[in-house]
Amino acid sequence: MRDFWEEVESENTKKKINKKKIITISAIVVILILVITTTLIYIYNQPAREWIDKNILRKEVLQNNATTIELKDGQSSIYAFNKYIGILSKTKLNIYNQSGNSEAELDIQISNPLFNSANRFLAIAESQGQKFYLIEDKEIKWETEVEGNISQINVNKNGYVAVAITGTSYKTVVAMYSPEGKELFKTYLSSSRAVDITISNDNKYLAIAEIDTSGTIIKSSVKVISIEKASTDPTNSVENTFEGENDKLITNIQYQDKDRLLCMYTDEITIIENGEETILVDNNNKKVIFQSVELTNNAVSVEEKSSGLFTANSEVSIVSTDNKETKTYTAESVAKKIITYGNKIALNLGTEVEFISTDGWLVKRYIASQEITNIVMSETIAGIVYRDKIEIVNL
Repeated sequence: MRDFWEEVESENTKKKINKKKIITISAIVVILILVITTTLIYIYNQPAREWIDKNILRKEVLQNNATTIELKDGQSSIYAFNKYIGILSKTKLNIYNQSGNSEAELDIQISNPLFNSANRFLAIAESQGQKFYLIEDKEIKWETEVEGNISQINVNKNGYVAVAITGTSYKTVVAMYSPEGKELFKTYLSSSRAVDITISNDNKYLAIAEIDTSGTIIKSSVKVISIEKASTDPTNSVENTFEGENDKLITNIQYQDKDRLLCMYTDEITIIENGEETILVDNNNKKVIFQSVELTNNAVSVEEKSSGLFTANSEVSIVSTDNKETKTYTAESVAKKIITYGNKIALNLGTEVEFISTDGWLVKRYIASQEITNIVMSETIAGIVYRDKIEIVNL
């Protein structure tokens, strides 16, 4: 008899366990179906995506609802770097965090700054002056001066710094510095002007974009210099020189991962890798209003496309330098300006700013009641700059 009741209890227990398993598995299946359905709706249904972004993901930020930094009277230069916003005014650099609180104040003897940043490093130089600084996180790492006038400054993610100098007996001099502030070498351009400089992420190469206007035809070229060779023998350090087509104007260059060098011309973007230069983005016969190579492993171009009799959209094409695939994003008005940094792209649409990722998705939308004229942005923070304040948008 005891065996009989034990068997009955065992069967009841199994049924209870099976019911629990069935309920658990059913709940998981329902959740998965809901997640998949919601994801598909988000991807393919634009009105639904707009509603989800605004009401569930809280991607919309309204003017006067954001955290603010008050601006005092006087001329200020504002720049976003790392996770901070820096305000340079009267030789003081005030550094603010994402909550709008002041974290540091540095003495910077610069009035007309050139900024450049990467990772936790910020380089600041006096435009057409002699002095420049390297800041690491919130502290001055070192400072120095040059002979001549600084026209360009670049810092890589490891703290190597290059500056382009004019006003000497040469057309341009480019000086290279270690993260500790030691001058490694100088390279001299006798007949061409440096329009941009960039240092590779692995500290191996310095690239210089040059324009030669001494003849009747404009000549653009990119010179790649071995930093290791130049540190001991600058005259024999050029690894390669890439000549652009006649009358093709180069405007910007940027090293990305795996020593890929992106070169931006007025009508195309090329990529130099493994010693070969190929076209990455061809903008001929397109109404391209903006393009940029200052991103992490991507390039972007923005094309104005008609959407009606008196309306137009901005179609953003984001090309990966890893697999050459293109992702697109459409903004329903014409962009006034774009700002790029890391994996973020900011589209200034007048009274709105759409911050998108290089994956082609909206990160945040800032809506103002007045025209937006100035935006600063890093990977994690953006500032909408007004006359008397900065509104912070955390990305």
